[in-house]
Amino acid sequence: MDLLTVGIVKVTAPPKGTSHGVLVHAGGHLIPAGERWSPGESGAGPAPYDLVLAGLGACTFITLQMHAARRRWPIDTMQIVLRMTGSDKGLQIERTVSIEGLDGRQKAQLAIIAEQTPVTLTLRSGAAIKTVFT
Repeated sequence: MDLLTVGIVKVTAPPKGTSHGVLVHAGGHLIPAGERWSPGESGAGPAPYDLVLAGLGACTFITLQMHAARRRWPIDTMQIVLRMTGSDKGLQIERTVSIEGLDGRQKAQLAIIAEQTPVTLTLRSGAAIKTVFT
């Protein structure tokens, strides 16, 4: 079976003398990331779950934008808000898509597309994770 690489990300330590966190190297960009280490601390950047939600939101936005553009649908504005919650039943992601400029039929078609974006399908199906230490 041929493997298709869909993304490569490298995570490294931040420069010496800086606060807690890491640097995420993705697609030629540097993104600081980190967790709050104590109450009231802002962290070095988005927390890991924030980055997961950001990936889902970006994929959803881009996919819907491309779909609408192909059909020449006039999106005035679009906003996607994502929220992850956890309980004893597991994690759940709520995705709220707000679009101005489209009618109800067009929004209904985009709602179907949103459920089929690549990152949506990956998160729903899970992905095998193989860890190698060198």
